[in-house]
This record gives sequence, structure tokens and C-alpha cells, in this order.
Amino acid sequence: MTGPSVVIIGAGVVGAALADELSARGWTDVTVVDQGDVPATGGSSSHAPGLVFQINGSKTMTEMARYTVEKFVELDSFLQVGGLEVATTPERLAELRRRQGWAASWGVEAHLLSPEESAAKHSLLDAGKVLGGLYIPTDGLAKAVKAVDAQLSRARERGVRVLPRHEVLDVRTEGGRVTAVVTDQGEIPAEIVVCCAGIWGPRVARMVGMRLPLTPLAHQLAWTGQVPDLAGQTVEASRPILRHQDADLYYRERFDTLGIGYYGHRPMPVDADDILSVDTAEVMPSVLTFTPDDFADAWSETQELLPSTRSAKIEEGINGLFSFTTDHLPLMGESPEVKGFWVAEAVWVTHSAGVGRAMAEWLVDGHCTSFDLHECDVNRFEPHQLAPDYVKDRGCQNYVEVYDVIHPLQPMEHPRPLRTSPFHPRQQELGAFFLEASGWERPQWYGANDPLRQGREIPVPGDWAARYWSPIVGAEAQVTRQSVAMYDMSALKRLEVSGPGAVAFLQRLTTGDVDKSVGSVTYCLLLDTDGGIRSDVTVARLGPQHFQVGANGNLDLDWFERHRPADVFVRDVTPGTCCIGVWGPRARDLVQPLTTTDLTALRYFRGTRTYIGNVPVTMLRLSYVGELGWEIYTTADLGLKLWDTLWEAGRDHGVIAAGRGAFTSLRLEKGYRSFGTDMTFEHDPYEAGLGFAVKLDKGDFIGRDALLARKESVTRRLACLLTGEVVMGREPVYDGERAVGYVTSAAYGYTIGKAIAYAWLPASLATPGQSLHIGYFDRRVEAVVAEEPLFDPAMTRLRG
Repeated sequence: MTGPSVVIIGAGVVGAALADELSARGWTDVTVVDQGDVPATGGSSSHAPGLVFQINGSKTMTEMARYTVEKFVELDSFLQVGGLEVATTPERLAELRRRQGWAASWGVEAHLLSPEESAAKHSLLDAGKVLGGLYIPTDGLAKAVKAVDAQLSRARERGVRVLPRHEVLDVRTEGGRVTAVVTDQGEIPAEIVVCCAGIWGPRVARMVGMRLPLTPLAHQLAWTGQVPDLAGQTVEASRPILRHQDADLYYRERFDTLGIGYYGHRPMPVDADDILSVDTAEVMPSVLTFTPDDFADAWSETQELLPSTRSAKIEEGINGLFSFTTDHLPLMGESPEVKGFWVAEAVWVTHSAGVGRAMAEWLVDGHCTSFDLHECDVNRFEPHQLAPDYVKDRGCQNYVEVYDVIHPLQPMEHPRPLRTSPFHPRQQELGAFFLEASGWERPQWYGANDPLRQGREIPVPGDWAARYWSPIVGAEAQVTRQSVAMYDMSALKRLEVSGPGAVAFLQRLTTGDVDKSVGSVTYCLLLDTDGGIRSDVTVARLGPQHFQVGANGNLDLDWFERHRPADVFVRDVTPGTCCIGVWGPRARDLVQPLTTTDLTALRYFRGTRTYIGNVPVTMLRLSYVGELGWEIYTTADLGLKLWDTLWEAGRDHGVIAAGRGAFTSLRLEKGYRSFGTDMTFEHDPYEAGLGFAVKLDKGDFIGRDALLARKESVTRRLACLLTGEVVMGREPVYDGERAVGYVTSAAYGYTIGKAIAYAWLPASLATPGQSLHIGYFDRRVEAVVAEEPLFDPAMTRLRG
């Protein structure tokens, strides 16, 4: 046997995939344990209806689904009958067009069909009830139990042990590291433990003190008796799997009967501790008693859409348990506190093989090369997002919304508000329209600025882009360029790094040279060992051994904690601090009278500690909007005083409060990237146009060796496009009829008077003047690659 000793808890479709993928990479000292029988263990995999619809707004989730399909086809565990989603409302038809755009962006074949073409694909459909359909030829039915068996068989042949009927009672740790898994059949030594326990995941994770934000919820699946139009069918399925999302329904054939899945009923959460054991469950632990009353509307709607079912009856049904998270995405990665304890949780059959491959690469190579996992990392959550009530509430709401049309800016409605900056009372007084960011209430615009629209030509975007938008956004952007505005930047993650080893630590983790004088501010990147971008950060040196890092989220904190030596201390200071961005050509006029510090001497990318009136502050001369000004930080207790001091002094200078909508427009005019949207783990600095942030001559840093190779082989680039219409992001970009890339960020540029989009393109097409088109719902939007930045390329306004 080779590789470390690994125990995989759970022999369902995820555990089986991981065992197969690990052993294929040479790790064969692997043991798979499950409390149930194998391959039908009694978990969600054992009753899953098997429908695989690949298309998702997430590129990563789509790619993992595609890999799952390809692998299951190879394993003879997939019926590739195609997938059909139908629309019965104009809103849903528009959504299908958006989903076709995602398919083109991510490279999956998909076709929009007329009502008649939809009925030709699925003859049970009443064409008169639908407005159109989206057909994906490679979708189909996964045979989950068969796939489990096939993958475990291959793993066994390579030396993997599979131990059914082994209930996990505990996970032993010593010195903050896993050492063994305790089962009712004995103890199994382990250097690495991977929890693939599905609906039991929270219970297993708790054995090492880990909070897993996962809620098991019951989901209804019913089976009809014989459907007349299916009578005599001798193959399990010949028609596409079918989704009627307007009614929260999906369908699949089983010879002459029909399976009906329903998300329209009340959420039915179950505590992981209350799930029955394999031996006490009547059918299996993941199957609860069917509740017919909850299914009544589903059956009525089914008979309307599929007339042949009117002569059939519901013969059987289950309330089957599946895992839901607070953000619809899987939970993957290593515990932040216990080394060697990993999770691969909240994974449905659709993505199971992809997750297995991703986890195997991560474990064996130290990072995943096949998929970008930044949105799946289990350490992405803020502390409040692990609260039991929050986890349950968001899981239930996500169940309700699983088939809803969700706008890219649509915030969660409950629970809110959770996190408010000290400025919140003043923002409410100014009529702020709030969206939500990591739990923070963040103004998108301010109603008090409505009079500023007078005399300005603010173009109105199309219906979709006009949601969560106001023409006030344009006025706020223009006033920022013309005078001065205050932006609440408190939602930004702020980390304090200190200690004797702080300089060496940050030199090792970042691409920039931060070993400069006190008061210096450096824009840097965090890279993985493969040279992929993990984050972009600003590092302000506030003292010889004291730094403030402007980060992107909890993954940055986790990355720092995993790499810090004993002589370095990392602290998240975000909750106890706040920040106002004061930006615009009159920013110095506003702020200088409030401080004894000579602000003309505080150069661009320099910082200082001083006072604004009676408020002690840290001022960094940075600007994400491309205007003169500062990020001004203070402690939360003095935040309101800081706001009031600046606001009162700004009255004579025409100061306004401005929101995130204006901020986004202004940053795109300057070409500033946003991590998680414009670039992620899969991209390197040279592709993303951030090579200037890499100091190869400063010495070694994480990812440097990989960058030396990647620098010479750039095949794609993040490019600036001027477009004929405001789009929203993730739309496909076409060169002729060929989809060649996809949009990341987009907004209207109210200074330059044009719509802007950033997009990933082949390097050969990312040249200024190149004409392209963007697929936006049912039309093509003209686009041309432009030189960047679009505004103030000489940086005179920032450095003035």
C-alpha cells in the first residue's frame, strides 16, 4: 500500500467516488466504512431519483456535473436520455434563455425549443401548456447505487478496503490531528479522515468539534402506477428527464410508470441526530413516511402538464432526506482546527464524481487542478453563518428557492439584519436601499440623493439589469467624480498580522514586496502552489512588526492561519472596526481641516495613524473608484462619530453618501478587478492583467515556481469590453457563432457614457478593437475589446 492511511466515512456516491479517485492516483492505504450495507447503504444515494441536469450558474458546479456524467457513462451507470426544462410563464422562458447562456459559457451543448419541439422530445407533454423548453442532450439518469458498486469495485481491485456495517462512534485526535476512527467493530488508525457521511455529516463533524452548516431536509418523490402512454415500454427510460420549475416539479420514467419529485411543499428539516439507524428504520434511514397532503398540488399540476397521467394514480411515495447548505453549494476541505479531518459534504449525485476527483487532487497534490473550488471550500463561512438557527433557516429557504428565478443581486430576506456598521442609523436616515454582503447591510444607493438626478441623463438598463437598480446609482457615480462622496467600506475583511515573524510570513505568502518602510501600502496577490490566484489583498505596514491586511473573506483568514508560524499572530479585526472611503476631487478639501496631518504629504499607497477631529483613525491613501481620497478606519465605538464629523464638514463641499452600485460602476471604469468575480483560483496573475503585482525578484513565495512556467504560456486573458447594453455577468461571449468566453463583471460607466463588461477571452481575441458579441437572453449584444483603464489612464486624479 502507498500513501498515508486514509479512512473515508460513508460509502455512498461521494465516498465511493473518492475511494476510486484516490486509488487511481496511487493512494491505496484507504479504508471505506459505512454503517449500512454496500452498495445500498441507506443514505441519500440509495433513494436518489438520479436526475442529472448539468447546467448551473456556477461554472464549477457545471464542470463537476459534466465530469460526473462522463464518468458514469464510462461505468455503464448512466442513461443518457437528455434533459428538458420547460417554461409555462414568460419569466421562466427568459430564465431558460439565461440558462442556455450559461451552457454556452461553460461549454455544454444546449438548445432552446418551441412548444411543439418540446412535445416532440417528450410526448407526454401538452404543448399548449408550455411556452418553450431548454434541451441538453447529455443530461440523463444516474444509476447511483450501480455507480457506487462500480467505483468501489475498482477501488477494491487496487487494494482499498471496504467495511460495511461499521458504525462510526468517534474520531480520535491527538495534538490537533486525527489519529483514528472508532467504529462499533473496532478502531482504525488514520492519518487522514474524510467525512462523506451526507445527511449524517453534522454528527460526524461534531466528533472533532467542527460545525458543519448542513441541514437534512425531506423531499417528496412519488411514483405513479401505469401511465397509459407509457404502457408496454420495455426500457427504463426513453424520454428526457423533465423539469417543470414553475411548479417546483421534475419527472423521470421508470418503464411504464412515472417518478415525480416535488420542491413546492413546506420545508421539512430533520436534525441529523434524529435520523434513525440502519436497523431501526422501516425502509432505510434516509426515507421517511410519505405525506400525501403535501403532494396534492404537485399531482394536480402534473395532470395539467402531462394529460396521460389523469388516468393514472399515485401508487407509492417517500419523503427522502437530502442535504442542503446555506448557499446551495457543497462543503469541501479540511477542518480549520483539526489537521487531517476533511469533509466532502452536501453533494448530490449530479456532482458526486466531480467532487470525488476534486477531493482526490486536493489531498494528493495539495490543490485541485481540475476545478476552481473557492466557492465550495468549507472554510468560506463567517462565524454567524455557522449558528444553528442560521443554518436551519437558510437551508429551509434554499429548499423553497431551489427552482426559483434568482437575480444575481438578490439578497437573502431572512434572517436580516445581522451585521450593521456603526453608520447604519445615518444610512437609514438617508433612505439607503440595502443589499446584503457576508451578513452586512450594505447600501446599494441612497434615496436622499434622488434630487441629484435632475439635469442628468442616466440611461435606464433593460428589465433584468434594472432590478435592484435605481437611476440614483448613476447620479452618485457622477457626483463622486465631480466633488466628493462617502462610501461605507466596513464589509471588507480586515486582518491584523503582527509578531516577530510577520515580515517574513507576509513575504512568503504574498506576491508583493511588503518589507518597506512603516506607512507603506502594497497591493499583492495570494497564490496557491500552482500559481493560481487565491485572493488579492492590500498590506499596510503600520509598525515594524504590525500590518493591516485588506482581504476578501474568511478563506483568506483560513489561508493565513494554516501557514502562520508560531511567532506570527493573525487576528480578524473586522467586527470591531469600520471604514469610510472618502473619495472625489474635493476629498482633500473636506478632510484636511479635520486633521493636523499634512495630507498633501501622504502619497498614493501610503498610510498613517492620525486623528479626524476627536476620532483616532488609520488613513490609507487608496481608492477603488479611481479618485483622490482615503480609506479611513476607526474602532466600531467611534464609527458614528467619524461619520458625523466627516458629514458635517462635507456639507460645504457637496458631500454625499454613495452606495455599492456607484462603486461598481466606478471600479470598472478604472479596470479594478474583484476577486471571486473577475478572477478565481483557476486564473494566474498574467492572465488576469495583474502581473504588475508580482515581484519575482523579491525572493521565494508560494506559487513563484509555478508562475515562472505559466508566465510564458498565457492562452487566455481578462479583457475589457465596451458593450451596446448593460449585461449582468456569466453571459457567453461569441466570435461569430462560436462561444469563446464569458462575462465576469458588468455595469454602466456613467463617466464615460458607455456600458462596460469584463470577460475571459482567448488571448488571440483579447486585443483592442476586436469585435465580438455577448449572448444576452434572446439577443446578441455588440461588444468591442477596449484599452484599459477606460478612465484616467495617466492616474492624475488618484495621484493629485
